[in-house]
Amino acid sequence: MNTRRTFLKQAGTVAVGASAISGDTFAAAHAEAAGAYKGPHKMPTNARLLAIRHADGSESLGAVTDAGVVDIRATARKMGLAAPASIDELLRGGNADGLNRVIAGAKASGVPLLAEADIVHGRLFTNPGKIMCVGLNYRQHAKEIGMQPPRVPPLFNKYNNTLAGQNCVINLPPKEISTKFDYKTELLIVIGKSGRNITEADALGYVAGYCTSNDFSARDLQLELPNGQWMIGKTLDNFAPIGPYFVSSDLVGDPNKLKIETRVNGELRQSSTTADFIFNTQQMIAYISKHWTIEPGDIIFTGTPQGVIAGMPKDKQVWLKAGDKLVSSIEKLGDLKFSLA
Repeated sequence: MNTRRTFLKQAGTVAVGASAISGDTFAAAHAEAAGAYKGPHKMPTNARLLAIRHADGSESLGAVTDAGVVDIRATARKMGLAAPASIDELLRGGNADGLNRVIAGAKASGVPLLAEADIVHGRLFTNPGKIMCVGLNYRQHAKEIGMQPPRVPPLFNKYNNTLAGQNCVINLPPKEISTKFDYKTELLIVIGKSGRNITEADALGYVAGYCTSNDFSARDLQLELPNGQWMIGKTLDNFAPIGPYFVSSDLVGDPNKLKIETRVNGELRQSSTTADFIFNTQQMIAYISKHWTIEPGDIIFTGTPQGVIAGMPKDKQVWLKAGDKLVSSIEKLGDLKFSLA
């Protein structure tokens, strides 16, 4: 039986992830999604955004303001302005100016602002170009599982079927598939500009913002199947809840010293800070961009701190189950809430 040690040793020499996409190919593939906007590509600033799920099942972009939440789609239509309909479109199209115009004119538009408590959250991301994940990236987590810090960031990936939002319900698979479910609260890096071979000094300039996320995992699939099935253990439906907000990088400041916590049914399970990163935000982006081009809308899971169930002694491992309620919290980014069924 292969162990996580085997996987991480292999990952130290082979970067596993989504295929590189050239800038021209990426732009062409998403030209329609970006709409008619042809102006300069800009990343959002001074923005706290969420996704709104409407009664008809559609999802749209919302901007959190002191006065309430602006429904960008409805307000832009009323004002006759072109504005991004989703975070994916905002990041790929670069129409941050259109977003800002809609927010600035929302009060006068006649479209009511929404109370956040009344909103049904949608998915912040539905179709990112790449979902990249860094494993074993906190010093204390490496210590709790008895491993040496890796030489380079170990990389793996998730797929779009895993994407879920605030207050989602993860429907656990049948017991014959998996029984060992674990939480992993993680800082999510959201890329806003394309680049390759990025230096650590320049790396933060490619970040549009950050989110709270959870790399939910089936540990038996990940670690106990022949050959170590990391992909299967990480990519079941809804195994990547993200939310409640996308927060632009200017509002976050230094991503390498943010408090991070997990609670299960109200009990504190993880409590740390991103200052315990083995590879900080700049180092992760620089390393990843050596292997493929990063593009606007790509997202990066950055590893989890100590306190996961898999790091506990075998006799104390009580795996998550249907009915459990989880809260993943990161300073400045909000509390991601989801439950299991």
